[in-house]
Amino acid sequence: MALVFRTMAQLVGLSLSLLGWILSCLTTYLPQWKNLNLDLNEMENWTMGLWQTCVVQDEGGMQCKDFDSFLALPAELRISRILMFLSNGFGVLGLLTSGFGLDCLRIGEGQGELKKRLMILGGILLWLSAITALIPVSWVAHITVQEFWDETIPDIVPRWEFGEALFVGWFAGFFLIIGGSLLNCAACFTQISPSFDHYTVTELQDPIQSLEMKNTPLKI
Repeated sequence: MALVFRTMAQLVGLSLSLLGWILSCLTTYLPQWKNLNLDLNEMENWTMGLWQTCVVQDEGGMQCKDFDSFLALPAELRISRILMFLSNGFGVLGLLTSGFGLDCLRIGEGQGELKKRLMILGGILLWLSAITALIPVSWVAHITVQEFWDETIPDIVPRWEFGEALFVGWFAGFFLIIGGSLLNCAACFTQISPSFDHYTVTELQDPIQSLEMKNTPLKI
């Protein structure tokens, strides 16, 4: 039963981690981190991401323009770029490390302790990937809320709101945390308990020794 739970936890944890990493990569490049709807012109919707600003028109489709300078960006966008790159890197390393630690993989078969360490290391890397994805998404959301309720800005000035990419990033961090936790839980379960092995061998040796003593002829 423990072996079945261990295998299922590994597969489900790795699948959720892979899904979280894919969502993290999408969050990095999606331009919908912030949305802006203009009351004066309802035909246009503006979006802002880490790399470009886009305008969506009902008739002309979407037109995007990349940011001219990295240094000209706000601090939250500059740091978010770096953290999202780190999140994607930690995610790749975590998936590869955890993959080599799977029980169903024949590579390293017979080295249970090494596979256990690889599984734990992969889970930790996936946790780091989740943290470095949640920090920029939550930071940009916090700044957006502050600017939306800023009383010093006139009411006629349009306000930025949450974009779809922020929700994708939150889901990515959630899946990475759950996946890394399942992998670490799976690493805590051993396939066969050493104490059970020792007890079984000792229990079998006693009847064998007694049978050998009965069959041994007495020497006078």
